[in-house]
Parts: sequence; C-alpha cells; structure tokens
Amino acid sequence: MSNIPADLRYTKEHEYVRSTDAAGVVAIGITDFAQGELGDIVYVELPKVGTSFGAHAVFGTVEAVKAVSELYMPVAGEVVEVNARLDGEPALINTDAYGDGWMIKVKLVEGSDADLMSAADYTALLGA
Repeated sequence: MSNIPADLRYTKEHEYVRSTDAAGVVAIGITDFAQGELGDIVYVELPKVGTSFGAHAVFGTVEAVKAVSELYMPVAGEVVEVNARLDGEPALINTDAYGDGWMIKVKLVEGSDADLMSAADYTALLGA
C-alpha cells in the first residue's frame, strides 16, 4: 500500500502538491506510488528557477533503471526553487518522496490548483 498523506493534493499523473510556509508557493514532487512503480531512480532533469509553466505542461523527466518518465506540472506557475540535492542524490525520491525528495517549488498562479485531487480521491484512483 502506497503512502498517501492526507494534507497533500494529487494529480492523476501521480504528482503531488504541498503547501509551504511561503504564501502562494507550493512544493511539487512525485508520489510514493509513482516512485515505487518506477523503481530505483538514477537521474532527474528539472527546470531552471524563473521558468514558467502552464498546468499539465511537461516540466522535466525522471529516469529510473526501468524507464524514463515525463513530469507534468500539476499547477500553473513560476519555478522559484529547485531541489539541488537531487543532482547528486536522485534516490531521495525513492527514500523520501514527500520530504527530502521534493523536486521544485512554484509560485502558484491563483486558482490553477482547482482540479487537484484530495488524498481520498487519489486513493480511489489507485484502487486502494
């Protein structure tokens, strides 16, 4: 059973969105389910700070031993921070997807998070 924290919001593409202490800024990463499906993550390609994306746009890739997968922006916004630790430690996504394995922080375009799923909805999507 995947870990699905109740305080996060989710996409059907298996990204999560977590509020941060900064107003209007959210942290984005892939879910515990997604990292488990991918297997051992060996490389992550993330955007540069200052890059803006629309919701559902591809913002990077994650490479595992088994596959390479695109990352989809769950909200519209501008990247304000990138998790530099992932350059040297991409396996943080496997060991702590919701903590040290976050990928980017984004200044959210207001209202662009309206179609995110609750933990209960995401659990139902997984059939758990």
